Amino acid sequence: MLFALALSHSFGNAVLEGAQPLFVFALVLVTGLLFGALAKKAKLPKVTGQILAGVLVGDAGLALFPHDAIVALEPLTKFALALMAVTVGSHLSFRRLRNARRRLTWLVLFEASLPPLIVFGLITQLTSTPLGIAALFAVCTVDTAPATTVALVAESRARGVFVKTLVAAVALNNMAAIFLFEATRAVLHARVEDVAGVARQLGGPTTELVLAAVVGGGIGFVLHGLDRLYKKGDLPTAAALVALALTSGLAEWLGASSILSCMFLGIVQTNLNRERGKVVDAVFSEFQPAILAIFFTLAGMHVSLEHAAAAGLLAVLVFAGRASGKILAGNLAMRIAGAPERLQRYLGMALVPQAGVAVALVLIVQSDPFFAAQAEMFSAVVLTVVTANEVFGPILTRLALVRSGDAGKDRDRLLDFIQEENIVIGLRATTKEGAIRKLVDAMATSHHLTAEERETLLESTLQREREASTCFGNGLAVPHGIVPDTLGMVGVIGLSSDGLTFDTPDGEPVHCMVLLGTPEADRARHLQVLATLARTIGHDAAFRADLFHAGTAAHASELLHGDESQAFNRFLDED
Repeated sequence: MLFALALSHSFGNAVLEGAQPLFVFALVLVTGLLFGALAKKAKLPKVTGQILAGVLVGDAGLALFPHDAIVALEPLTKFALALMAVTVGSHLSFRRLRNARRRLTWLVLFEASLPPLIVFGLITQLTSTPLGIAALFAVCTVDTAPATTVALVAESRARGVFVKTLVAAVALNNMAAIFLFEATRAVLHARVEDVAGVARQLGGPTTELVLAAVVGGGIGFVLHGLDRLYKKGDLPTAAALVALALTSGLAEWLGASSILSCMFLGIVQTNLNRERGKVVDAVFSEFQPAILAIFFTLAGMHVSLEHAAAAGLLAVLVFAGRASGKILAGNLAMRIAGAPERLQRYLGMALVPQAGVAVALVLIVQSDPFFAAQAEMFSAVVLTVVTANEVFGPILTRLALVRSGDAGKDRDRLLDFIQEENIVIGLRATTKEGAIRKLVDAMATSHHLTAEERETLLESTLQREREASTCFGNGLAVPHGIVPDTLGMVGVIGLSSDGLTFDTPDGEPVHCMVLLGTPEADRARHLQVLATLARTIGHDAAFRADLFHAGTAAHASELLHGDESQAFNRFLDED
């Protein structure tokens, strides 16, 4: 790459004229990997370095590559975006998010309202922009870049309640952004006094969402059927590649959103399969660094700084209004939902990056004759804001991931099998058997147990309880049973602030019941977990009080997996 730069300096851009797409692909990939590594050394996100690399070698900088060679790589960009949209969709597991519904609902409502309202107010008060165009600018502020979010989570090796909320929020706000934009455009097309006309126009956004769900969801169901037919638990990589390409291509052909369709593919996959994200696992894991490097470098190469001068004050207002609206939306939503403080403080920061959907909305406006007079100005403003959000947004997102405490937590830990979705708050039962049955039902829901697996776990747990009580005293009980080796160790926690009045060794009510499902091959870890629970909950009065009276599953999960928990919930690779 340095050699190419030197030649370009000596002979001009003609040195790469006529270059074949694969040669250009190799140079772009090397550039992205190199600048990603340099950004990491400078303690910046790799994404930011790769985008800046694209700006440097693209039309806005040295213009090293011929336009036709870059256009030839467009299918690769679409494939990468489709793959990352599937990744985001695969985080919308209904069983994993069942304890997050309240905070996600509030977050979507605030994200879909606060940033647009703030931007609309700033534009209408400080400029003479027509109300209709101001409204379009406003609704272009809702989405967060899924590709950037996925890349930063992977780079930060982050995992936890914060990451789960962030990625789910990105999927939902992308859906909301497309719907709101199309609804606003439809209203502007129709005469305001023509109520029936407005109602007809509003059918368009709904149709697009339904069509995306049909395309992505339908292919997801077919893929699941092929997976079961081929070999249980082993999805062929070829089938995953076909599903990705088919979903993206078919959606574009039918006029639906490719991003939304691929998200629905991920949603269906993760909710039908016990193992999350089989499409992603089959395609993404081995090639992740290369895919991300080429995607973000190409994205930077499409940046045109000529828009910045034309955008002027409008771009500043949209950028500032969107960023402040995102931060405020995250804070207010998490406060109302009673989320942990780290989500209240940092979630909004992580939602600032913006790219794919906003660019797609620009293309829609450019192709709509109704907005012919404003299309150039609209494009200049939105593309300038997107550029700023993609350069500075990743810095804020990585900072949020680090300060939230989720960064570096993707290594296996002793209690990893108990996450937020495996915690039941306010457990009620009049008998020990009744409580165990409720926890088995929760286990079946959160871990996708079959009817046979559920029955085996229930019978083995009750049989163990008949042989000897698993109440440890000090408010803790750990009933346990048998599950198949294919499941690995699984568990759920039931918490009761008031206490469950069972027979216990010390006569105290049970406030915490941990149901463990352990395969025969994992007995050693089972004993480690029992010892850890007995030592931590049984002998740490302060921790015990905090856990027993946790107001939400997210707070309880934070106690078990936060920075303070490392003394007992150790990383397994440290054994």
